[in-house]
Amino acid sequence: MKKRVTGLGGFFFKTKNPDQIKQWYKERLGLNTDQYGCTFWWKDKEGNDCSTQWSPMNEDTKYFQPSQKQFMMNFRVENLKELLVELEKEGVTIVGEVEEYEYGKFGWILDPEGNKLELWEPVDKAFL
Repeated sequence: MKKRVTGLGGFFFKTKNPDQIKQWYKERLGLNTDQYGCTFWWKDKEGNDCSTQWSPMNEDTKYFQPSQKQFMMNFRVENLKELLVELEKEGVTIVGEVEEYEYGKFGWILDPEGNKLELWEPVDKAFL
């Protein structure tokens, strides 16, 4: 079977005051926060530069819809479009269309409990 998830791309969660939460994590835990949260840089086993994003978002964000949950996970994947075709064949709910940016392709699915999951085929070098 081909690889599906290759790592955790990010963790996004709703909060009443994202700026206050980012400041708390910066002061208390030393996270190097910016307007989006914090990017953790690491290398994969082949030595490629990779990142994982931590992002608090406004509690009224629509980004997690149709999920009503307080969080959304982002998983790093290979061959996003092929993976979405396979997942759809397996009965997984696909949310929206694939979006492409200079830093990668994004697609979304729902797990059996209604958690929205973001699937990201990254172009890590775009961040360097």
